Amino acid sequence: MRNSAAGRIAGIFGWPVKHSRSPLLHSYWLDHYGIDGAYVPLGVEPEHFPQALRILPRLGFVGANVTVPHKEVALEVVDEAEPLARRIGAVNTIVVREDGSLYGSNTDAFGFTENLRQSVPNWLAEHGPAVIIGAGGAARAVAVALIDAGAPEIRIVNRTTARADALAIELGPVARVWPWIDRNHALADAALLVNTTKLGMQGEASLDLSLESLPVEAVVTDAVYVPLKTQLLASAESRGNQVVDGLGMLLHQARPGFASWFGVEPAVTDALRACIEDDLKGVPRA
Repeated sequence: MRNSAAGRIAGIFGWPVKHSRSPLLHSYWLDHYGIDGAYVPLGVEPEHFPQALRILPRLGFVGANVTVPHKEVALEVVDEAEPLARRIGAVNTIVVREDGSLYGSNTDAFGFTENLRQSVPNWLAEHGPAVIIGAGGAARAVAVALIDAGAPEIRIVNRTTARADALAIELGPVARVWPWIDRNHALADAALLVNTTKLGMQGEASLDLSLESLPVEAVVTDAVYVPLKTQLLASAESRGNQVVDGLGMLLHQARPGFASWFGVEPAVTDALRACIEDDLKGVPRA
């Protein structure tokens, strides 16, 4: 990577942002493809985020990613947002157009499905019901991705039923809410189980879920990638289920933004994954 005065600059907004692996990820691609550019962390407090986002064109940025807690606000600030981002209710990728306007999109759904397809090539959403643990922003993106991919039923399981109900209403008749107390029974005849909560993350409580009712043919994936193999994935793998960790979702969701900003369609390779895994092992972060 070169970073000359003519180089393109992108970055990631968050608060805090030091936990993000996106600068390492995009810097890897910039180096690998020999692109003159840079990708930098942009730690901005929530009250200053709208103003910071609007100033990107004046600073010469070609775009930016957006992570927590700014994704929902970004949707309100951009000049135009793709329909998918509006369905998900959040923007995580922004392109600065030639006229200085901001175009927002959401690549989380893309990252989720691409991760599954790369890890389990024979996976198809229409294979059966999908169970989603959680009802927050990640759950919304996953649910939209699965609906668009043809999932026949989405079962939402969340500790707060009201939040699950609200999400189900937005998703439509394909979605059904299961009470937290019945979470284990929701797994019966499911083809996919997805944990979108922080449960199981390093420093957080484990996900209290019995897999006894889950078919052994079902795929189990976790949005958590610290640790790479959560207790959920370890338990599922031990009983014969195919498992997919959350790191691939992070890697794949970054592809569309990089292509828009730097003009190259990047690949998610074993070498890239090894680079990020080494960082995860060497510098534990939340």
